[in-house]
Amino acid sequence: MQLTEQDFLTAINKHKGIIYKVSRMYFDNPEDQQDLFQEIILQLWKSLGTFKGNSEFSSWMYRVALNTAIVFFKKEKRKPDNYNSKKTEPIAYEDYSDEKDKQLACFYKAVKELNKIEKALILQFIDGLSGKEIADNLGLSEVNVRVKINRTKIKLQEIIKNQGYEF
Repeated sequence: MQLTEQDFLTAINKHKGIIYKVSRMYFDNPEDQQDLFQEIILQLWKSLGTFKGNSEFSSWMYRVALNTAIVFFKKEKRKPDNYNSKKTEPIAYEDYSDEKDKQLACFYKAVKELNKIEKALILQFIDGLSGKEIADNLGLSEVNVRVKINRTKIKLQEIIKNQGYEF
């Protein structure tokens, strides 16, 4: 399946929430989030030829975004922290109430304590992907995905509870 540049841009715009979520899942710093966002877009464009249309564009986009984030995260972790301590505004991608913002911040803080696979699992799970889609994206069996998701949900609940916040 050959997508035109306009089709690609339309699909990216339609599913950009995936990229925002992945960026926020792996980085706290807004500058790092923005850098990762741009890197994911670049890698999606470079990898466009590998999209055959056998799956949904969003599923393929998840695979590329998660793989890019993992590689980018490893690379960024080796760099010294050059940022000053001033607080900057996070990337805004949805309107939330203050309470929703607190819940989301707590959730992302807890997710940061998960390993790479757990992060990828929970991100796709909360976005409503099926076990088969997650399994295909991560190269795992559906049974393994179900087990890992259940364990990850329990782990997240414990982390959030230990942070002193319960939903």
